[in-house]
Amino acid sequence: MINDILNETKSKMQSTVNVLKDDLQGMRGNRASTSLVDRLRVEYYGQETELRQLANISTPEAMQILIRPYDTSAVSAIERAIQQSDLGINPNVDGSSIRLNMPALTRERRQELVRLVGKRLEEAKVAIRNIRRSANQDLAEFESEKMISEDEKRRGEDEVQKLTDEQIKLIEELGKQKEADLMEV
Repeated sequence: MINDILNETKSKMQSTVNVLKDDLQGMRGNRASTSLVDRLRVEYYGQETELRQLANISTPEAMQILIRPYDTSAVSAIERAIQQSDLGINPNVDGSSIRLNMPALTRERRQELVRLVGKRLEEAKVAIRNIRRSANQDLAEFESEKMISEDEKRRGEDEVQKLTDEQIKLIEELGKQKEADLMEV
């Protein structure tokens, strides 16, 4: 029973960290990355669709993203989605493809992105702590229902705390890497 709780807790915590990784990849660093736009939602035939499902996305140059829609009728919808996003980039439509030329990051924009990274890290840490609290509540319920002993509950709580510490350390390392990437000129 305790192992079930631990496995479920570990799985939830890892998925929280994976979501954070995806989120951080989507933040702009020093070079263009397809992850900036691949999850961008585009209204395509009345339905919200991720850009990566509508187009081939590549980086032909270090500071450029090239988007080639599979269906050329989607070009205007993709252009509109990029303009409405918080990327702050104007798309250049050239026939059946869209080019995004990434401007160099200013010092202020870098600092703003670092603050945003800090906010995302804190949200992830809070999510991890909520998962820990939920697991500890499950252990307490099992103990109150006499399914496990007090010692087993305490051992389970210690294991949950170890998992929590590992994941928070991983989150902090991801944050340091991203901040270093953002501040690199």
